[in-house]
Amino acid sequence: MFKGNFINNLPKIYGTYTGGFIVFIILMAIAEQAGMSAKVIGICFVAFTVLIYALIGYLSRTIQVDAYYLAGRQVPTVFNGMATAADWMSGASFVAMAGGIYFKGYGYMALLVGWTGGYVLVASLLAPYLRKFGCYTVPDFIGTRYGGNLARLSAVIVLTVASFTYVTAQINATGTIASVALDIPFNIAVYVGLASILMCSMLGGMRAVTWTQVAQYIVLIIAYLIPVFWISNKMGAGVFPHLMLADEVARIAELEAQFGLGDVKNSAADLKQVPKGLSGITKAHAEVNTTPWKFISLAVCMMAGTASLPHVMMRYFTTPSVKAARRSVGWSLFFIFLLYSSAPMLATLSKLSLMDPNLATGIIGKSISEVQAIDWYQNWNQANLMFVSDFNGNGTLELNEFFMGGKAVVLATPEIAGLPYVISGLVAAGGMAAAMSTADGLVLAISNALSHDIYYKMINPKAETAKRLLIARILLVLIGFAGATIAALEIQGILGSVIWAFDFAMSGLFFPLVLGVWWKRANAQGAVAGMLGGLAAGTAYLIAVRSGYPGFLDITQLTFGIVGSVVSLVLMIVVSLATKAPDAATQKMVDDVRVPSGKAILGRQH
Repeated sequence: MFKGNFINNLPKIYGTYTGGFIVFIILMAIAEQAGMSAKVIGICFVAFTVLIYALIGYLSRTIQVDAYYLAGRQVPTVFNGMATAADWMSGASFVAMAGGIYFKGYGYMALLVGWTGGYVLVASLLAPYLRKFGCYTVPDFIGTRYGGNLARLSAVIVLTVASFTYVTAQINATGTIASVALDIPFNIAVYVGLASILMCSMLGGMRAVTWTQVAQYIVLIIAYLIPVFWISNKMGAGVFPHLMLADEVARIAELEAQFGLGDVKNSAADLKQVPKGLSGITKAHAEVNTTPWKFISLAVCMMAGTASLPHVMMRYFTTPSVKAARRSVGWSLFFIFLLYSSAPMLATLSKLSLMDPNLATGIIGKSISEVQAIDWYQNWNQANLMFVSDFNGNGTLELNEFFMGGKAVVLATPEIAGLPYVISGLVAAGGMAAAMSTADGLVLAISNALSHDIYYKMINPKAETAKRLLIARILLVLIGFAGATIAALEIQGILGSVIWAFDFAMSGLFFPLVLGVWWKRANAQGAVAGMLGGLAAGTAYLIAVRSGYPGFLDITQLTFGIVGSVVSLVLMIVVSLATKAPDAATQKMVDDVRVPSGKAILGRQH
């Protein structure tokens, strides 16, 4: 069936995989009708998909440096676009983003604008040029472009802070899904999620991660779109609900007025009863990010952060050419759009399912005891992701008496809308795929930077290949374990942690990367000052705001990257101009990197 080499057979291989996954969904649906329990269905979906990813990871094992770090630079544009989309479609995108929109309104669509717009910056300012450079990692580019180990070390520090913040959020998401699907405590489930992540990436590095991410994208996009289309059709919003979004939002506004949104209140005693991390539908939530400045500043931070995140840039190092890297960005945008355009619709349909009294699923206005007896409420209440109580003392559920975790919006909506449980199992598998794919890329970005840029480039340049890869794999395990341990503490929610990661990356890496390509006068002293100064300034501002400092110019803990990046830019320009210009060879290298044709600056050997 599959003749020729692996790359040429990719369409057939993944077409067969997709068909097999659809058959598996049908078999699970038949099993549900035959009496299989919801718990077993959930376990089957998560276990089956994770085992498939682990098998792909095992089959992609390698002892070649080029394959481990760059997947051999032979990933075709369409498949690299799918892998990048999976790498990008994190637990925040899949699990938490619709929840943010659900509770906090259109202001959180700034995330969609920023994360999508960021790829315009990637395509126009960075990806093709970094691919022409021929580097293995982002710190590899920084270290070679600016020269010296201090610049390389500074880039590794920023990369580690941003990526580690991000990876804890993804392990948090895998733990949430695993705890619900497998019915185990969250603090144990995060390590189950970690084990799943390591199975995909440890043996094959970037080659294994690439081919598992393509498989994961197929699962996550099927899992996200099927409930949207099914619920929409069931509610009478049309087969393609995106075109009806305005009508559905208007319907929500009518229901909010009917149920008294803006008048709902909870006393301090009431709120003490609500489990940590759950939110209610209140006027305060609806006003988040609704001023033009708050919306624009959050979008700008997400755009610049997107163009600074090392695990995103690494994906474009794997393409065969500079032209392929640019085309790959276009495909990434297309595959990302499929999910991002559906997130607001899912949030809208979820809220309508709960609020609309004309729907059988509506719960607002029903008796408290009736709602507490619903199976899906009991399941999610047991998982500490839903809570209702008769605060008003009238026995009827009102808006201020229903609380839900943001990460439950996507995961619980199929059950709330009355879909077969097999769809809930599918969504759990999709969320697991989304979180795992991003976590794979992040732990790989950190371990590759430490093993390649610190160990090989700075400590032991004569290290043999086997030893380099052994160090990379050990670091992969240690970083993953540390991330799972932090995630188990639940210091910050999924979405909040992800936004912080973008701000950290923006603070320390955005201008050193951009000016490294576009300004020949930028030198090592300026880059180091920009990276460390920007990271320090952004972090200090975050700590100050978290400690009660009111901030300035409406820059919040979600947009502290503005402070960090401005400091980074000023320091980089001032210090570069105040110190010696780069030598002629470095300036010629910067000119050459902007020419699409020709050999890579570094070649294929390090």
